[in-house]
Amino acid sequence: MQKLKVFGPKRLKGQIKISGSKNASLPILAATLLSSNKLYLNNLPKVKDIETMINLLKSLGSKIKFEKDKLLIDNSKQKKIFASYNLVKTMRAGILVLGGLLAKFGNAKVSLPGGCAIGTRPIDIHLKALSKLGVKYRISQGYVHASAPKGLVGSKIRFSKISVGATENLIIAASLAKGVTILKNCAVEPEIKDLVKFLNKTGCNLKWISKRSIKIRGVESIKDTIYSVMFDRIEAGTYLIAAAITGGNLKIKNIDPNIINTEINILKKIGAKLIVKKNEINITGNKKVKSVNIKTAPYPGFPTDLQAQMMVLLCKANKKSFIQENIFENRFMHVAELNRMGAQISIKGNKAIIDGNINFASAELMATDLRASVSLILAALTAKGKSIINRIYHLDRGYEDIEKKLKKVGAKIKRFK
Repeated sequence: MQKLKVFGPKRLKGQIKISGSKNASLPILAATLLSSNKLYLNNLPKVKDIETMINLLKSLGSKIKFEKDKLLIDNSKQKKIFASYNLVKTMRAGILVLGGLLAKFGNAKVSLPGGCAIGTRPIDIHLKALSKLGVKYRISQGYVHASAPKGLVGSKIRFSKISVGATENLIIAASLAKGVTILKNCAVEPEIKDLVKFLNKTGCNLKWISKRSIKIRGVESIKDTIYSVMFDRIEAGTYLIAAAITGGNLKIKNIDPNIINTEINILKKIGAKLIVKKNEINITGNKKVKSVNIKTAPYPGFPTDLQAQMMVLLCKANKKSFIQENIFENRFMHVAELNRMGAQISIKGNKAIIDGNINFASAELMATDLRASVSLILAALTAKGKSIINRIYHLDRGYEDIEKKLKKVGAKIKRFK
């Protein structure tokens, strides 16, 4: 099992180019199942989740290869409808092939998904919505057995709660459904907007008709296209927070600052200095970190995927701060490890109370999920001495070349077995 050694304290200085978005790439890759021809994708991040999704598509019959920096997906012989547990168990996004398979073939057998252990995240919202498009389903031995005897037929659907995955699955499924589908109470994360842009470029007919409502007129088939995936806003936010934590100075490149306004405003509130340009941000950390209270929320609120990283920063604040986690019920597993490093964080229900004014001490640590993994790296960068982080396979699921990027800006970090 691989581990990381992190030596601190280190002040980060230099520039980091942000990779393509994992959370945008995964639904777009799933949506390529709608095609019976060829598609090219640019700017995919080189992370484990993308590799897993590519292997899942290959298992379904897609022919996939890299041509220079582009990923070519050829679905001219893609006919399989079985998504196995072995490929879906490690990531939540595996369930997104369900919508595409049902739209294309009217049948699918897909394993219930896995991923980070940050909450139950049931797929009942996906299944209830798909049933309104004419899908019949049952769950047996860990698999969803689904069929649409008369094909998918457009409908008006209001999600019972905002769900990123359910919104993505229904957008994909409805793109080939007969007639018009209107989805209400949709998630509107930038990654979903990117999925819609991709589908429209392939000839689908999707239009936002209000802030959280989208109208989808089904088409018979989609055309060949080349598409470049958006930047990873969570990776960008992580490195912005890293600069603030270490009192560093970083230029974050290859981004659209308009997409991360919430994060920018919070970092300004805590005292970081930011110069925002068209495709980049210069950030300088302040020795004095001001406390803030944060509630995670669906976009455009503060993202749950940056909650752990922000918690590390608030451990440095001048007084007590609060973080309320409103998305996942089990996303404070990093707290115990941060407290072992000297943090003073207590949990009451879905609220973390962070005392502030602490100096992290180096320690041997255990990563519990993807974002918790990177939060431990951020804490270790400010701690005197050597910290060791175990179970870093979570990290490789979502951050491209993290050691290389951190080394370039002054971190002393090393992977070992």
